[in-house]
Amino acid sequence: MCGIVGFVDYKKEIQNKENVIIAMNSTLEKRGPDEDGYYINNHVALAHKRLIVLDPQGGKQPMVEKYSYGEYVITYNGQIYNTKELRNTLVENGFTINSRSDTEILLKSYIHYGNDVVKHLNGIFAFAIWNSKKEELFVARDHFGVKPLFYTIYDGAFIFASEIKALFKYPGIEKEIDKQGISELFGIGPAHTSGTTVFKNIFEIKPAHFAIYNKSGLHIERYWKLKSKPHTDSFGKTCETVSYLLDDAIKRQLVSDMPLCVMLSGGLDSSIIVAYASNYYKENGLPPLNTFSVDYVDNDKNFVKSDFQPNSDNYYIDLMVKKFNTNHTKIVIDTPELAEALEDAMVSRDYPGMADVDSSFLLFCKNIKKYATVCISGECSDEIFAGYPWFFREDALHSGTFPWSIAIEERQKLLNPQIGKEIDLKNYIDYRYNESLGEIEFLDVDTAETAEKRKISYLTMNWFMQTLLDRADRSSMYNGLELRVPFCDYRLVEYLWNVPWDIKALNGREKGLLRYVVKDLLPDEIVDRKKSPYPKTHNPTYLAKVKQMLTTIMEDKNAPITNLLNRDYILDILKTDGKAFTRPWFGQLMTGPQLMAYLCQVNMWLEKYQPKIEI
Repeated sequence: MCGIVGFVDYKKEIQNKENVIIAMNSTLEKRGPDEDGYYINNHVALAHKRLIVLDPQGGKQPMVEKYSYGEYVITYNGQIYNTKELRNTLVENGFTINSRSDTEILLKSYIHYGNDVVKHLNGIFAFAIWNSKKEELFVARDHFGVKPLFYTIYDGAFIFASEIKALFKYPGIEKEIDKQGISELFGIGPAHTSGTTVFKNIFEIKPAHFAIYNKSGLHIERYWKLKSKPHTDSFGKTCETVSYLLDDAIKRQLVSDMPLCVMLSGGLDSSIIVAYASNYYKENGLPPLNTFSVDYVDNDKNFVKSDFQPNSDNYYIDLMVKKFNTNHTKIVIDTPELAEALEDAMVSRDYPGMADVDSSFLLFCKNIKKYATVCISGECSDEIFAGYPWFFREDALHSGTFPWSIAIEERQKLLNPQIGKEIDLKNYIDYRYNESLGEIEFLDVDTAETAEKRKISYLTMNWFMQTLLDRADRSSMYNGLELRVPFCDYRLVEYLWNVPWDIKALNGREKGLLRYVVKDLLPDEIVDRKKSPYPKTHNPTYLAKVKQMLTTIMEDKNAPITNLLNRDYILDILKTDGKAFTRPWFGQLMTGPQLMAYLCQVNMWLEKYQPKIEI
């Protein structure tokens, strides 16, 4: 896990731009605190910030391989989980392997397969390979965009980086936002449209895409997509396949030369990973698995039961720790920390995010980093096994928009009325919504219900899941912590995509199939527990804190956010403790306090990045 940057310029010799590549790379210090490396040659400059996880000596980057027919150089961020199979293929084809590093395997696999290398990878990755013979750069991103990769083209140069902040260190690249950026920020945010960013002319390589940059320009191609086909497996075979894929995905991700741990919430998803991982550790004579949970000061005193958060985690965490004998650490975050970390959470993304959900996760990762370098999370299970309420609620299924973000009128009302005359958020959201629906592959044999569930599944995986993966990567890597997500194994997602709804939602329950598959692996209380999302603070002091922060901003006539927002509406939100914004503005739990925190993050972002606004 690392940070990567680079640029290619065919019009200019770039040996004298060493200071530029160093400046760009320095912005990624938190992603790769262990060492850095550089490669500069004629028209290409590549750099790397490394977080050492495997083979400290054999995995140094940028890595160079010289062959009689060319020189190949890679800078890479990620982890390849089918390294063993790739290594065997390479050896069978005459390659010599000199290390245990997956970087070497990836680079030599590119030499062997060419552009088709991405079709042979199972992992999380964003990488760039310079091919000196062809004089072209090959860049690629993993199937679901777990690892980030941003780029721009400026003055004839192709510039890329793991994070947007690095691009702004390239001379001449400006921070600008236009109507589309504002529509993303207030209409789509904290999600974003795949391939775009809030900044004008700053893009991302989409998940499951690769790009080639050469003297002819930029060519982008999709290498993988979900394919719809009839599901012919019996119920028993389906359960057997899901069980195997889960077991295999988790075991592949337990490889590390550095301390490894698992996040444990006591929910179904994290408990499954703990169970499989603990059994693997036991079978291989390893010490007890390290697990971590997060909570907040006085949360037990202030917890309020709701449909979305029916119970707290502690009882279930203790149950799992006792059953699987894990070495458990409880991280407890205080309210002031949660609010104070909002700016760091924004900086980690280069973009306002999921408010205290982001800052909490960032602090959680910061504390885990004291004990471990690699962490495994249950992220993505809800998206692929149908775990969210909107998979089942008729009003959500027929909302005609993204069901986790239905407060469109309220979002429009946030905008300064003058800006609101120029920007219609509903039109923009409708465009992006229908654009996504057009990508779905339906079958003639699909029933109305199956088609409906394909639609909501596709939207959830390509929008909501991407938002959570963005949070997971930026929050963890901001602390030099590698986060792995076994439920995001593309083989598992491919298989589940075509499993009929009556099997996936067995017994009419969210994640019904998953519950059935693991019923003999976990305690009954865990298997039967109703879904509970990532924990949020229920401490009233948090509302008071963010309310005061936003009040201070609104009292400052020079605060940059005042030029964008409807001041009267914000004051109503403050007076009513957020109740003036009548519905959750994103997800299930992001209500008044989280909206206030988001607006604080927007102001922090405007102050720190100072983008030029063009409307």
